[in-house]
Amino acid sequence: MHSFRVLVLLLIFMPDVQSHERTPTNINTVERFVAAFNAHDSNAMANFVADDIEWLSIAGKQVGLEAKGKDNLIASMDSYFKSCPTCRSELAEVLATTSRVSAIEIASWQGTSGRKSQRAISVYEFSNGVITRVYYFPAEK
Repeated sequence: MHSFRVLVLLLIFMPDVQSHERTPTNINTVERFVAAFNAHDSNAMANFVADDIEWLSIAGKQVGLEAKGKDNLIASMDSYFKSCPTCRSELAEVLATTSRVSAIEIASWQGTSGRKSQRAISVYEFSNGVITRVYYFPAEK
């Protein structure tokens, strides 16, 4: 009888693994978004965002709107990739809630004196399975 109770408790508190395997999670979407960034494919990045995406940079009390709308995001990323052909990003320390994914992103690029990198905190906000806002905090070495 004791083992039956343990089994029932395990079934009650065990996460539904099958549903997570069948549906992409927000973390997976952010990983795919960053992979498209690393491929310098702004059109692929656009597949993971809402039509009215907002890309925001936060510095102290200031919040700057870097891009609004899918077309502006594509144009902004295309320009960025032209100015930094070696830029890449890596996700570290990823955390998620129901509607947000937060990460420390490690950006790297080839500088004139060698490989450079910096870290920044990012937050991806979701609605209906797509990224609706991206918040970037100031980069640190």
